[in-house]
Amino acid sequence: MNRTLIHLTALMLAVTGLASAQTGRLTLQGAVTRALESGADVTTARANLQKAQANLRAVRADPTTPVTTLTQAEQDVAGQAATLAATKLATAQTVITQYLGASDTAERLSVAAAQVALSERQLKIAQARLAARVATTLDVSRAQNALNGDRQDLQSAREQLPVLEAQLARSLNLPAGTDLTLSAPPAPPKLSVTLAALQAGLDKRLPALVQAANGSVFAALQVKLADNDYTPARTLEDARVSAQNAQRSLDDATRSAATQVRDAYRTVQDAQERVALARESLANTQTSLTQAQARLKAGTAAAVDVQQAQVQAQQAALNVTQASGNVWKALAALGSAAGLDVTGLVK
Repeated sequence: MNRTLIHLTALMLAVTGLASAQTGRLTLQGAVTRALESGADVTTARANLQKAQANLRAVRADPTTPVTTLTQAEQDVAGQAATLAATKLATAQTVITQYLGASDTAERLSVAAAQVALSERQLKIAQARLAARVATTLDVSRAQNALNGDRQDLQSAREQLPVLEAQLARSLNLPAGTDLTLSAPPAPPKLSVTLAALQAGLDKRLPALVQAANGSVFAALQVKLADNDYTPARTLEDARVSAQNAQRSLDDATRSAATQVRDAYRTVQDAQERVALARESLANTQTSLTQAQARLKAGTAAAVDVQQAQVQAQQAALNVTQASGNVWKALAALGSAAGLDVTGLVK
């Protein structure tokens, strides 16, 4: 479905890092890619991982490093790697939401403008009917109120669009200045991965679970180191209690994360079903528009009836776009919950 491109005022930095005033077209994939390359959160997470990796190399190179220090360094790398992956997914989720918000609002402007034009015509009709003494002042007042509400909706969308564009520009690390257009988002991919696959291995992907798993492993190591004839029995017993507590914490966090993944998975399925419903509704409104046009030609309908059918068709088309956008958002949320990209946008 063709859609009006959104004009976003922002200054794009060239690949060389030099700012250049230019006009460019941004796709959803391009927006996510740029955010992953230059976003502040991703850059910080990447630097932290590199720091942890450098520390691990130094620790491994030192033959006097205690096993506990080596284990902690290895766990730090695993934790920072999980944090980087999660940060990428969270950043992608933010950009997808912001991109779709700006895109939908621009399309909503078109629908709102069409609705205002229809309401203006309906007000004139009400005024003409009042003059012909076949309507009341209440009918005119209602038409005027409807028009006022539609005008306010249009103004609200106009004011909201620059805010949404600015939020997206910030996420993409874009200074203001370049005339940039947002292409219509593509159709979201079908969810092909199973729930079981998404729930498996959460303790190796989600930062909180990686931290909990590291704590459990380290506590078990402490038990192993204390299980000898030269360590006080009290120390060994305390280590065992700590290990048991760490394992319980890990098990509880894993169950909670699995529940969140299941809920996010169901949300995606529901969003996909609603796209089909929105498309059916669009087909019905298009049929109604065709019939209204035929009745106008036959002299059994007024021009305002066709105009109203046109607005309804535009609104139904917007509903399809928004339903598809909800699938994108649900997929991004599922990816963040599971620690795996299911949008196909995170490279």
